[in-house]
Amino acid sequence: MRRRTLLAGITAGLVAVEAGPAFASARRPVLHVRPGDSVQAAVDAVDGPGRTIVVHPGTYREVVNIPVDKGELTIRGATCDPRDTVIVFDRANGTKKPDGTTYGTPGSATFTSAAPGLTLRDLTLANDWLRADHPDITGTQAVAAYVTGDRSSFENVRLLAHQDTLFVDTTALDAFDRQYFRHCYIEGDVDFVFGRATAVFEACHFHTLQRDVTFTPKGMVFAPSTARANPHGILAVRSRITSGAEDGAYKLARPWVPSYETTAWPSLVVRDTRIGSGIDPVTPYVNMRDAYPWQTMRFREYRNAGPGAVVTVPENRPQLTGDEARLHTREAYLGDWRPCA
Repeated sequence: MRRRTLLAGITAGLVAVEAGPAFASARRPVLHVRPGDSVQAAVDAVDGPGRTIVVHPGTYREVVNIPVDKGELTIRGATCDPRDTVIVFDRANGTKKPDGTTYGTPGSATFTSAAPGLTLRDLTLANDWLRADHPDITGTQAVAAYVTGDRSSFENVRLLAHQDTLFVDTTALDAFDRQYFRHCYIEGDVDFVFGRATAVFEACHFHTLQRDVTFTPKGMVFAPSTARANPHGILAVRSRITSGAEDGAYKLARPWVPSYETTAWPSLVVRDTRIGSGIDPVTPYVNMRDAYPWQTMRFREYRNAGPGAVVTVPENRPQLTGDEARLHTREAYLGDWRPCA
């Protein structure tokens, strides 16, 4: 019940989805959303590129979908504290639709965006679906954000869920869409940062949750599924990894080779990052399927610190050389896109 208690304590507002947004001015392309309004209604009202939606403090219980034709859109909380503005819903992969089918993992997301040039700032995206409340559902992936658009930028955003919190995907199997996360907080338990995108996490905080199971590992932070032709997968730089579970209960990553893309060659680089004691330092990586051993994947580390980064068995912690590290930077991954400019 921890998630619902946390979210209920943040704000008191609740969304009425029938309500619409209000324009700040007829001359300014800014829409304001307040408790009683709907974020999705504001998205639907966007009539051109470069618009901004300001979401005022409150809890907005709804699903938000940004379609591909809403390019260069900015959505931001009205304050600098992302805890003040929360967009949350509760459904999982195995949740039934009205027609009896299930939503699937992408369809479980509280927030979905396929729009290029999306900027999200100063708010919280959460999926508060809980396994304990639904013992009959086996598809327990419950996504907070599913992002596919190129040049998607998240700054000072909290992403909260359990399994599959953040799905960093691409618009097509052969697309190398880029995503950038800065000063974000991301928590979960199983594969809670996963997908095929070129995704850079800079100065982010990853937190593994306590999980009520008797086995270990209790989960993994990353599960990349990078396309073989893409030289850049997930990069975490100057970040930190903490845990609410006991020491060594989590793995840093496992490779995801989807059944629909068996040529995937997952890529993950974690560098200049403090890794806490919740990560198993001896065997930080594990297979998702034995047919695709992690040792054959593009998993590398560089100059990490902390008890979870101690190299005790070198073959279990492949490291970049100094020359190789120069190829794994924000600039190298994002190319001609400069989200911090």
